[in-house]
Amino acid sequence: MQRRDFLRISGLAAVGAAAFPQAWTPAAEKKPQKILYYTRSTGYEHSAVKLENDGLSISDKAMIALGKRAGFEVTCTKDGRVFDGDLDQYDAFALYSCGNQCVAGSHPQDPTMTPEGKQRLLDAVAAGKGFVGFHSAADTFHSGREIDPYVALVGGEFMGHGSQQPGRLTITSPKFPGMEKVADQEAVTIDREEWYTFRNFGRDLHVILVQDTETLKKVSDQDKFLHSRPPFPQTWARKQEQGRVFYTSFGHVHEVWTHPFFESLVLGGIAWALRNVEADVTPNIEQVTPGAWDVPKRA
Repeated sequence: MQRRDFLRISGLAAVGAAAFPQAWTPAAEKKPQKILYYTRSTGYEHSAVKLENDGLSISDKAMIALGKRAGFEVTCTKDGRVFDGDLDQYDAFALYSCGNQCVAGSHPQDPTMTPEGKQRLLDAVAAGKGFVGFHSAADTFHSGREIDPYVALVGGEFMGHGSQQPGRLTITSPKFPGMEKVADQEAVTIDREEWYTFRNFGRDLHVILVQDTETLKKVSDQDKFLHSRPPFPQTWARKQEQGRVFYTSFGHVHEVWTHPFFESLVLGGIAWALRNVEADVTPNIEQVTPGAWDVPKRA
């Protein structure tokens, strides 16, 4: 493979931290668009969403910074009751949540989401609001048994993860917003991330980045189990009735949140979810990852 066929994330300074997707357009109204960033966890809480002394997490600050540069407002919360309130004020919902949001978790100061609030979120997206999911958003309302309506909204269900390590991602949608700077590349290689594996993929996914399982090191027994499968989607987009859904499994490693490639990718997904830019999201999962449903099983 020639050098230009792939690009390490550490060499993507040319993307530019403030680069916006081509054809980015602001909201039609004069008022800024608003995104609700929800990060409540039950059980395990990722360090990227843990509140620091200033009351914000690493990812909270990153999302607020992106919003300031791109012209949208970000409201950060771990209060599940927010979904019982006025959802019309938000143009999109971004989630880095984890676990069943309708039960009490290990952080009692974070009020639970009500079943009615959960349904209101699903209904709001179906009616046309945007949805952006990070990392463990695919491990939210994840039961391992029947597919929850929320999991169907996201488009895939968390199955597990192995050791943090480098990973190679094949680019399967170079024209998706935010991918312009690497559109002539075949793949990107990320220095370190906690790579999620999934099951129960929706058949309507438009896959943007594919996890190359052959290049993942089989360091632990968990790695050997989870990574012994064909390539599968890592970042994708889909339609939920009138709404737009963008999901990426990036987000565990702190450094990713301020890296130019990730920022460009996320801004592209947000721009599309907010309807500020158009994109062809014809389902391609069966063409680019035909083995996505070949889930490994323990002996």
